[in-house]
Amino acid sequence: MLNKESKIILCITGVSHFSVHASMLIFPAIMITLQDCLNVGLDTLGWMYMLSSFMFGLGSIPAGFLEKKFGGRNLLVVFQIGASISGLIIIFANDLTIMTFGMMLLGLSASIYHPAGLTIISRRVLQTSKAMGYHGIAGSLGLSAGPLLAAWFASIIDWRFAYFTMIVFWVILSVVTVFLIPAEHISVDVKEKITPKRSILRPLITYYFITSLIGLAFTGFITYMPIFFSNNAYSFLFINDKIFAGGIATTIVLIAGIPGQYFGGKWGDSYSKTRILFITCIMHVPLLLIFYYGSGLIILISGILLGFVHFIYQPIGNAMIAEYTSSSSRGIGYGFSFFLSFGVGSIASGAGGVLAVQYGVSSVFLFVAFLMIIATIASVFLMRIT
Repeated sequence: MLNKESKIILCITGVSHFSVHASMLIFPAIMITLQDCLNVGLDTLGWMYMLSSFMFGLGSIPAGFLEKKFGGRNLLVVFQIGASISGLIIIFANDLTIMTFGMMLLGLSASIYHPAGLTIISRRVLQTSKAMGYHGIAGSLGLSAGPLLAAWFASIIDWRFAYFTMIVFWVILSVVTVFLIPAEHISVDVKEKITPKRSILRPLITYYFITSLIGLAFTGFITYMPIFFSNNAYSFLFINDKIFAGGIATTIVLIAGIPGQYFGGKWGDSYSKTRILFITCIMHVPLLLIFYYGSGLIILISGILLGFVHFIYQPIGNAMIAEYTSSSSRGIGYGFSFFLSFGVGSIASGAGGVLAVQYGVSSVFLFVAFLMIIATIASVFLMRIT
């Protein structure tokens, strides 16, 4: 059972996690609208989102170092205030340059969260995989809410209201964080957790290679899934508004990640994490290929299964980092992991825009399926060395 302090920590970090992913998924859902609003092509928007995602990953590295010095609670507040300022810049941007700057600042502000939040959980909550599962569910809810919120506002009022809603959310959350996150304290139970005195480099490096490939794949398919469904889902969802249809379909896919997070956290405490990682990697491949070769309702079904399978990986991976790193280097370990996932992974949104313009949006899914084949091979190696 989780004690009172653990529940408070999971609640605050979970809501923060929700806000991070909801805000980062607003942009892909409104790319069709922004094409007309900013008078730019899909490839330009892809590079814009790549810069934002790159900052989302890059900032995780210094955030990991800063967590050790300033503590997780202080960094959470910095993220919330910084994200609020970024949202205001985006709302009032009147040209492409200012909009891009606002998106990059949002990515940088959001990058602070994961090293801070995950390190707090790994140090203070005894049932790490289970806690990571609950934490991941909150993130999946954010991923699901972001596209739906953006598509809804873009369709009925204005896309800027989606960012305004997040600003209000962050301001309230910053106040709650200051008053409810307890001071630096590690409970007796968590002190008894067995963690390595030194980081175990060989499996850690192998895991980092795998997570960079998964990050590329995730960024690739999540960036272009809304516009893919906007061009296809309206035919079987019976929604005339293409943008809203794309947002609804993407939200359905991401909601499927919620049970994936739950079972990933549960299975991670009971079975081999490396074996589960291998299974999730190999299952990505056929589900992604259906987006390229399939049509009609089968695509949505494949997307739902993809959402479930992909998010099994997240609590497993976060718990594996806790096993492979020492407590003193935990924040840095998470920071580097999220740099690979989102920083290196951001390349897929830029490259995907080029592929989408040259060969069609569906070609992005063929590209990321190839990346997951490589990740599957690497996961076999990880099983053998652990």
